[in-house]
Amino acid sequence: MSLTDASRARRLARPVAALGLGLVTCVTGFAAPAQAADAATLTGVILGVGADETQRMVTWYSSADTVQAAQIAPAAQVVNGEFPAGASSFSAVGGANIATSGGYNRHATLTGLAENTTYSYHVGSDGNWSKTYTFKTQDFDGEYDFLFLGDPQIGASGNVANDQAGWADTLDVATKANPDAEILVSGGDQVETANTESQWNAFLAPEQLRQVPYAATIGNHDVGGKAYEQHLATPNTDRSASYYVNGNPTSNTSGGDYWYMYKDVLFIDLNSNSYTSSSGGGGDEAHLSYVTDVITKHGADAKYKVLVYHHSIYSPASHAKDADNKVRRVDFPTTFSKLGVDLVLQGHDHAYTRSYLIKNGAKADADEQPGAADVYPGPGGVLYVTANSASGSKYYDITAPDNSGTSGAGNGPDPLDPTRYWYNSVQNQEHTRTYVKVKVRNDQLVVENIRSEANVGSTVDKVTVHPYHGEGQQIQVRVPKAAPGEFGWTIDGKNGLVDLGTAKDNDGKYLGATGSINPITVKDTRSSLSPWSISAAVGDFKDADKTFSGSFLGWTPAVATAGAGAKAGTAVESGLNGGEGLSVSRTLGQADPGHEKGEAKLAADLDLKIPSSVDQGSYRATLTITALSS
Repeated sequence: MSLTDASRARRLARPVAALGLGLVTCVTGFAAPAQAADAATLTGVILGVGADETQRMVTWYSSADTVQAAQIAPAAQVVNGEFPAGASSFSAVGGANIATSGGYNRHATLTGLAENTTYSYHVGSDGNWSKTYTFKTQDFDGEYDFLFLGDPQIGASGNVANDQAGWADTLDVATKANPDAEILVSGGDQVETANTESQWNAFLAPEQLRQVPYAATIGNHDVGGKAYEQHLATPNTDRSASYYVNGNPTSNTSGGDYWYMYKDVLFIDLNSNSYTSSSGGGGDEAHLSYVTDVITKHGADAKYKVLVYHHSIYSPASHAKDADNKVRRVDFPTTFSKLGVDLVLQGHDHAYTRSYLIKNGAKADADEQPGAADVYPGPGGVLYVTANSASGSKYYDITAPDNSGTSGAGNGPDPLDPTRYWYNSVQNQEHTRTYVKVKVRNDQLVVENIRSEANVGSTVDKVTVHPYHGEGQQIQVRVPKAAPGEFGWTIDGKNGLVDLGTAKDNDGKYLGATGSINPITVKDTRSSLSPWSISAAVGDFKDADKTFSGSFLGWTPAVATAGAGAKAGTAVESGLNGGEGLSVSRTLGQADPGHEKGEAKLAADLDLKIPSSVDQGSYRATLTITALSS
């Protein structure tokens, strides 16, 4: 078995104080506001994701071109709306809005947030602050949930008030059912008409958009104006000409690709409106270069890689056979498979789909059954999900497959159910509002489509994605920051993560964790009856730039099922007090010359003793298995 990436987990250093003092000043592409004494009317406040879990971005409109900021403090320190003297202020940047919007836009980046803290914030300037809003942070480490919301497209029904009500109700239902959900991820098309501010006002009305960070995505109904960029600031955004449909960032269009890392998930968001270079932008080629570059630089720090863009390439309804989506269906999948993308979230077609696992533009496993509850991607398998409308402003009915093929750009039928497109494991249209909940777990992603009206809270579809760990065995242990918790381990029969749980304190001497490797079966039916041995070694345990030696891991091998002359290797103690532990190759099991034919199962109990000085985090290492025989 070959060595795989020894570290996929990432954690951030904790801030010493609740908030770092100081000002965030200039962001490329936005001018500092002019100094003015006029009072400003402040509207359209929305909380967005930051570059990581320790940041948030706040965007708003202002009627005056004044120097403004976002001010923030722990909510417990804000009394009767008065912020403490030590509240942190973060300078806002922005510029003039387009004429049809009027006024100015501002945004500020809040940095240095502490985990498990409720914050109060407002925007504006001394004597001219907005209403006070609140949000909470949670653990900066470990498992979490986020919600994916398809096409609100406020105004699409022709009745803005009705669309606003449906959008607000979905957010209300979803956040009450999932009060600890940490991000609201957009599928695009916030509004029907790009620069119509009455539609934007309706979209921004729900209070949840000031409480839970929103990760915006550009839809085809957003791209034709600057209002999207004016309202929705995003982190790490590349607004180069290549990522605009017409290749002109200064024109009255919105564009740009961006990425962020949230608790070990790398999110990459693309402006899929720009798909061909013939319009002036860089098209899909530019997006693929961007995704490749981001994953090359940051993918090793992530447990999961999630792509988000508007135009679904595996959808079931009115847009399934669109020429531009056929182009993307050819351009995207092979690169996504090669880069190890786990999940792709899409919108546009106003119907729900969950694809089969797709590898290089074709069904990865011909035997995968429709609606399977558990899927195992293997190398290159990617799950594509398309969200239905979260507001109910518009639905598209499912269309029938044709005879154009069952791979690549084709829209042919599924051999297992000819009423569906070949690429869809599940496709659903009930003309009912829904949202998608994604549970990020240590060794799986759980994707669930949930109704937000008509049998509210019931499940349309649910699937668990079990990620591929390569040919080695990945071992994970969580080092606690305070009192030790329970620990556990898992064996799933498909080389799942060997999770040693949360390490326990042992009278201050060390942190200890135990577990067992996934059993290894050895089969030897050769007539030569030659000797054999199975050995293994572990690399360093890593969490981003934090690390501790694999020598602290020891084991006690055992023969779980006798056969093939198998004998267990010698127990190896943790090297906590000296010694190399499993950092060098050690024998798990072996058989002497002349042994009987047959099959054996080898196992080992793991004993990890970590110095108490190791920083908090979720560390991973890879156990590399070697088989030798003459």
